[in-house]
Parts: sequence; structure tokens; C-alpha cells
Amino acid sequence: MTKIRTGRIAALAATAAFALFGQATLAADLAPVMDAAPEAQSLAPQSPWQIRVRGLGVITNDEGSVDGVAGSDLSYSDSVIPELDISYYFTDNIAAELILGTTYANVYGEGSVAGLDKIGKTWVLPPTLTLQYHFTDFGAFKPYVGAGVNYTIFYNQSGSTASDLDVEDTFGAALQVGFDYMLNEHWGVNFDVKKLFLEADYETTIGGTKFTGKAKLDPWLIGTGITYRF
Repeated sequence: MTKIRTGRIAALAATAAFALFGQATLAADLAPVMDAAPEAQSLAPQSPWQIRVRGLGVITNDEGSVDGVAGSDLSYSDSVIPELDISYYFTDNIAAELILGTTYANVYGEGSVAGLDKIGKTWVLPPTLTLQYHFTDFGAFKPYVGAGVNYTIFYNQSGSTASDLDVEDTFGAALQVGFDYMLNEHWGVNFDVKKLFLEADYETTIGGTKFTGKAKLDPWLIGTGITYRF
């Protein structure tokens, strides 16, 4: 009788030990899954807003004409300016970018009107909106291409050789290519090139005679700076 009871007790003890071991093993298997859930929940979605501050070189195409004057041509001064752009990401790949900056251009006579030298000066505000495609398969290196529209405003215009200068505001197309290299989740460096297709009509008065023509600036905008993603 004692041997039978002892055997039963041993059997029960063994069963309990196996049950406890099985529960411990199951708990160990579930622990990583249970631990991972809070971590996954803690990852907040990234903001769709981004800004960049760049130093921008504005390099114009030296071409233009004076109506009715054979062999006439124009050239324009280049400049370096600060520039701000604001981007909004609709998806990880698709974004819209608005660039804001202003500069000035001196207008010079060339060709058969080179003797006029500096005709005048105008300030230029060329807000440009592009729709971009961002490539996301290269880790921290994030290249993009874009295309859009530009509306250039000419203001604070004055004459030099001319007694006055009036360049008309105009629309133009824009093409873009560039990249961000992200240093962390928020900060990165940027390099960007845009080409604006910009041809404006103008009117000027020289020696009491009114002249009209076309200023074909078509500038390259070449910039580098800092990116911040909210």
C-alpha cells in the first residue's frame, strides 16, 4: 500500500513538474511578442511637412532682343541669394515643393546695342511650385525629380541708360532634380538644381524713344543647404 501511494505521489510530482516546465516555455516564447507590441505602438507616423534653407546661385541665360533693331541682344547679371522652400508629402514618394526667394538682375545691352551698357535694373521674385517623385530605396540617400510652374514678379524697376524699364510679370515652366542625404530622422543636407523657362516682355524708354522687346532669362537655380523634416 505504501509503495503504491509513493508511486502515485511521484507520478503526480512528475506531472506537475512537466506542466510547470511547459508553462515556463510557453511564457518564454510569448515574451518577445508581448514585449514587441508596446515598441511597435510607440512609433509615431512621420510628419508630412518639411523645410529647407539653401544658398542659391541664380545663373541666367544671356539672350534677348530689342524689337526692330537688327543684331540686338541682352545679358543679365547673376547672383547668389538665400532661399526657403516648404514641402508637403502626400505619400512617401509624392511631394509638392514651394520655393521662396528674391534677387535682382542688371540688364545690359549686347550685340548691336552694346553701346547702351547697363540699360536698367529689376528685382525678381520667382515663386515656383513643383510636384516631385522621391526615390526611397537608397537608405539615407533620397534622390528626387520634379516638374512644375513658375510665376515671376518683377518689381522695384529702374533705368540707367534708359529713363525707365518695365519688365512684365510672366508664367514659366520649371524642371528639377536633387537629393537629400538624411543624417537622422529629422536633419539632412540637400543639393538641388532647377531650370526655369522664363521669357518676359519688356518696355523701356531711351533718349525719349520707346522700345519693346523680349528678355529671355531662362535661369538655372543651383542650391545647397539644410533639410529639416518635422
